[in-house]
Amino acid sequence: MKKAVILAEGYFGTTDGKTAHGLVRYSRKYEILGVIDSTLAGRDAGEVLDGIKRGIMIYSSLDEALASCPDADTLIIGVATPGGFLPKEYREIIKKAIMRGMNIVSGLHEFLSDDPELSSLAKENKVEIVDVRKIFRDMKIFYTGKIEEVRSLRIAVLGTDSAIGKRTTAIKLVEELNRSGIKAVFVGTGQTAWMQDGRYGVVIDAMINDFVAGGIEHEIWRAYKEENPDVIVIPGQGSILHPAFPGSFELLAAGKPHAIVLQHAPGRRYLDGFPGYPLPDLDRMIRVIELLTERKVIAITINHENLTREQVEEYIREYENRYDVVACDPIWHGVGKIVERIKKEFPEIGSKAVVRAK
Repeated sequence: MKKAVILAEGYFGTTDGKTAHGLVRYSRKYEILGVIDSTLAGRDAGEVLDGIKRGIMIYSSLDEALASCPDADTLIIGVATPGGFLPKEYREIIKKAIMRGMNIVSGLHEFLSDDPELSSLAKENKVEIVDVRKIFRDMKIFYTGKIEEVRSLRIAVLGTDSAIGKRTTAIKLVEELNRSGIKAVFVGTGQTAWMQDGRYGVVIDAMINDFVAGGIEHEIWRAYKEENPDVIVIPGQGSILHPAFPGSFELLAAGKPHAIVLQHAPGRRYLDGFPGYPLPDLDRMIRVIELLTERKVIAITINHENLTREQVEEYIREYENRYDVVACDPIWHGVGKIVERIKKEFPEIGSKAVVRAK
């Protein structure tokens, strides 16, 4: 694993810092040594996010980070800004990192490897600039229907908004399924997922629209052929009813999930990035998803921003009684209840867990 420091100056703990958040919580590809954000310097990154210390410190500058983490060989751009543009204040930090011999990894739409100054500097210092979205820009696999060959149970994790925790919930679900003896595989759909794992998945907002469905289908099919898992978990992008980020249609149509987990933030009033646009009504969202898929929402997972633990517990009781689902906060409670619901809804999966346990 490469050893990385994340640049999230001014954004850590905000919705635009979701790439940094995901990597702090989980990464198989990079060993995360620290985060740069002067506004939160001196604190543990995990404690800022979830109240859980992870031994990943937040530093005030690149110099301070490298003084404490001299083995770091990669700087990851940890923000996902509106439009995917590099914050202007990051440029000098990136140049300094390149001159210190660090590789640069970015998931932005603005390709840093196309910047003449940065690319020239990288060449001089014999380091690499990886633009994750560029990897998938020219991926052209058309939908064929081979999803019908996939015998694994497919669970889609969708959200009522963007930047709401879909990917984190999906990863936690995969981990819990595997712990319970059910072989599960994660198939990503965005740039942060590629940075966290990268074995299977696409970056759908980097692809030509005609090939998004085919890319999703192919990666699910490839995960099935190579791993033969009991369950494949796929997080959506954006939200079906978000006007700026109306994602996940292709996942539902091409991936043909058997069940849906829906992530919701009851403490949010407005859609991410759009004050004045109210969060969609939960009843309406569930109806839309179930009409599109003819499949059930079996769980509602709660993003606890702006909520107390008591309020979260109240929402759990309300949702379970109202919608005939299991509900939980994946960060505070884990996702064990969802695994048990999957076993109940799909007994063949539960029996596989028993066999694997033996």
